[in-house]
Parts: sequence; structure tokens; C-alpha cells
Amino acid sequence: MTDSIKAIGGPGGLSRRGFIVGTGSILGMGLMGGTGASAAPAAGPIGDGAHVPVLIIGTGYGGSVAALRLAQAGVDVHMVEMGMAWDTPGSDGKIFANTKSPDVRSYWTRTRTKQPLSNFLGFPLDKDVPRYTGILDAEEFAGITVYQGRGVGGGSLVNGGMAVTPKRSRFSGVLPSVNADEMYDVYYPRANAGLGVNEIDRAWFDTTACYQFARVGRKHAERSGFEFVYVPNVYDFEYMKQEAAGTVPKSALAAEILYGNNYGKKSLQKTYLAQAKATGRVSISPLHRVTSVSPASGGGYTIVIEQLNTSGDTTGTKTVKADRVFFAAGSVGTSKLLVKLKATGALPGLNGEIGKGWGDNGNVMCGRANHMWDATGALQSSMPTGGIDNWDAGGAFAEVAPLPTGIETYASFYLSITNTPKRAEFSWNAATGRVDLSWQTAWKQTSIDMAKTIFDKINSMEGTVYRSDLFGAYKIWGDHLTYHPLGGAVLNKATDNYGRLRGYSGLYAIDGSLIPGNTSVNPFVTITALAERNIEKIIATDL
Repeated sequence: MTDSIKAIGGPGGLSRRGFIVGTGSILGMGLMGGTGASAAPAAGPIGDGAHVPVLIIGTGYGGSVAALRLAQAGVDVHMVEMGMAWDTPGSDGKIFANTKSPDVRSYWTRTRTKQPLSNFLGFPLDKDVPRYTGILDAEEFAGITVYQGRGVGGGSLVNGGMAVTPKRSRFSGVLPSVNADEMYDVYYPRANAGLGVNEIDRAWFDTTACYQFARVGRKHAERSGFEFVYVPNVYDFEYMKQEAAGTVPKSALAAEILYGNNYGKKSLQKTYLAQAKATGRVSISPLHRVTSVSPASGGGYTIVIEQLNTSGDTTGTKTVKADRVFFAAGSVGTSKLLVKLKATGALPGLNGEIGKGWGDNGNVMCGRANHMWDATGALQSSMPTGGIDNWDAGGAFAEVAPLPTGIETYASFYLSITNTPKRAEFSWNAATGRVDLSWQTAWKQTSIDMAKTIFDKINSMEGTVYRSDLFGAYKIWGDHLTYHPLGGAVLNKATDNYGRLRGYSGLYAIDGSLIPGNTSVNPFVTITALAERNIEKIIATDL
């Protein structure tokens, strides 16, 4: 599925032009009124009344790329993150909670868990938990629940690490205004290098107990005539081999995924953000939430920020100024904020495309009940490494996902990405003071139909049936959610072709909100590569 990873000037490399710009002080002078490079950002949270050259809202993929490249170019950056830093162990000695035992760390300001797989063997899985600024947000809109990471590192903290580059033949359907040659020759390789993407040893995959579930998925796919693809991941597979050998603490082999991963996974905390902080030019304020951005007198922007405690309550409000602002709060976060700012008059000049083009990447989940001779294994790595590709014929790419319960289930589990055409719109609801989303649950039928082009055929070939005990009583399809929100500030519509928000100089979107609803595969490599492309252009031409 991916081209080979080629480091451009080494991991996280820059183009020659970007390197030349980054080694001088011209860029820093341009941002700081010609005063030259400033002192390193102050440690600790941003102070009331602060003035920063660049403020980045969010610390996910796009924001982390922007922070690193700006810092390398000599620009001081402050990042604002709604979630926690996730750098302090809990009472169990671990930073992150285990997927099999959600606790206070697991959910963002909920008092009851809302697990994507809500039932098992007929029993409900959700339970009461104390309200806390936990790592996974199950944000509910009419018709859909959107799962998002909350913390420094954003979605990289809670995803399965599936680092998939779309097939080149499909790219024009993802980002039609972007030069595919540049993406596949420069920016996808740069993103893969920066993210630390690696591939599983095929010989080990074929023999290790923890991927028996994936080998069963491969066998069933190929017997039905489908292409099985091996998918790169940001999990360190050499570490996983040591887990299997019992020489290091277990992480992927201890079912850690949904609520963070303590050891082997290379989240943004260990890659882009670590490099960004090492420059001395990037500081981060966790538990801070931006509520307003508006033009400031004399240029730049005034930003209002709420400081939160670990119960999610506002404990204070700060007003700061930034010369430039990057919206990187994720598809939902960026879209909601921009829609609110346009409707309430803070940024009335944003164009009519703001909030539009939102999609769920066609996500739908299902399980299959296999025969007793097709055991999937009691030990399952939480990091998926394979997929079934029927995109061209049936509009579906299905991740062969783990079901790491610790017991033999004789079940195959899948997360499908489908070529659904439906797009929703965010809008401001003045009566409630909230942003609504126009998604309709009925739209998921298209995703189900596309996923069925794979699984109906496999069930017919294998003589198996769908599981109906995973998403509620007698419910086959997990059609109530998405892990992959995309769109809301679509590239070359709400922005220009590099993420500059139309109507305002110095405002940018640089996250999944730029991508119109679907990437045909797991989206974070595309989000990262697009951010690499856009920030290089912005540094070279705007600053």
C-alpha cells in the first residue's frame, strides 16, 4: 500500500530551500517585527497578556508538524492543548489505562464509559467512572459519535498506529487540487520518516501467536479472492518481538490501544513533538482551551483561552496576542471553533465554505463468528498490521482488527473504511450556544453496503455468520461512530490551496479539517504529509 520510505535529508528532513531559510534569522525577524530571534519560550503555561509570534491550537499531527518546522526555521511557537500532558504515571505506575479495564484516565469528562465495542457475549461493557479529563473523547452529535484523542499528541495517543499511504491511483479523489507527484515523491516519504513508520517482519508475522487473528483474516480474504495487504505501523515492531519473548514490559501484547499505549508505540510525543521541544523554541500549555480568535488592533490576533482543571472545569481565562494562528484542533475541533467565530462575529470574513465537507471516512465496524477450527488466538497484538482491499470493486478497505479480550473468541473483527459520498455540515445554533452537525445515521447504510461486498462473500465462502453481540442486542454493524473525522475547512475551498484561511492574513488550518471527508485508508499519514507540504510553502512565502 505504501511507497518505500525515503528520508529527505534524514528523518524529518527539509527541502534545500527550507533548510536555507531555517538556518538564518530572516524568518524570525519577519515574524517578530524585525527584532531578530527572541529568547526561548518561557517554561510553563502561557501567561495572561502574553504576545507570541505563532500560536498553534492543538497538538495533533498537523499542529506538531507546523511546530517542528517553524521552530527549525527560527520561529518561537506556543501550542495550546485542551487535554492533559500525559507524562505522569498513575497509581498503577503506568501513564495510560489498559483497554480491558477503563478507569478514570480513559474518558474525557464523562461519568460513564462509552466503549466503541459496547457489548460482549451479551453483556454490556460500559461502567461508571469519575469525571476526569481523560484521554478519549466520545463526542456525541445527532446521528454519530466521534472518537478523538485528548492530550498532548492528539489522536496519535489513541489510534491503532496504522500508517497507510493511499494508493497513488486514488489520490486525485482525496485531494484533487494537490500535486500527487510532490506528495508521493517528497511529502509522504517525509511524513513516514518523521512519524517513525516501520513494517512487520513477515516471517515473524507468519509464526507469532499474537497475529494468529490476522493470519485467519488473511486466509479468509484470499480464499474469497480479495487482496490482503500488509500495513505499516508506528508501533516499534522490534519492541513487540521483545514483548513476545518476555524481555520487556508488555504494551501491544497487554491490550493497550484505545486509552493510550505505555511503551512501544511512537506517538507524536516521541517523534515530531519531541523534536519540536528539543529546539528550545516550542512550549505547550496543556489543559487550555481556545474560545475566541479575533483581529487585534495594530495587527495580529487576540486569543481568549480558558484554563481547565482535571474535572474539565474552567479555572481561569487568559487573553493573549499572536501574530499568526494555526488551527490544528482536529477536524471537529477546528471546524466547531471556526463556525462559532464566523457566526458570532469574531471572524465574520471567513467564507461560506467554513463547516462544510465533513465526513466520517466511511467508518463501519463488524465481527464474524468463525468455526472452532479457525481459532483467532487468546493473545492478540493490539496493533493491526493487515487489511482487505476491495476499494476499486466494492468501495471498501477493511482493517483486520484485533479483539484483545485475553480469551479465545473464535471471532474476526474489522474496521472498514468505505467510499461513502455523504458529507455533513457544522452550523452554529444560537439558541443553544453550540455547534451542531447535520449527519444522518441513515447515511451509514451506504458504508454497510460497501463493507458487505467483502464480508457477505467471506461468510458465504466460509459458511460463517456475522456476530450480533458486539454493538448492542442483535446489532451486527457498528454504524454509530467514526474514528476518522475529516473536513469542515476543506482545502482550496474554505482555505486556499495551502491552508490559508480565506479572508484573514495570518490564519491557517493545518489538520484533518482540510481533507474532504475521506482518504480511502486510515488518514493520519495523509494529514501529516499534507501539513509538511503546506508548512513548507507557508515558511517559504508568508514569513
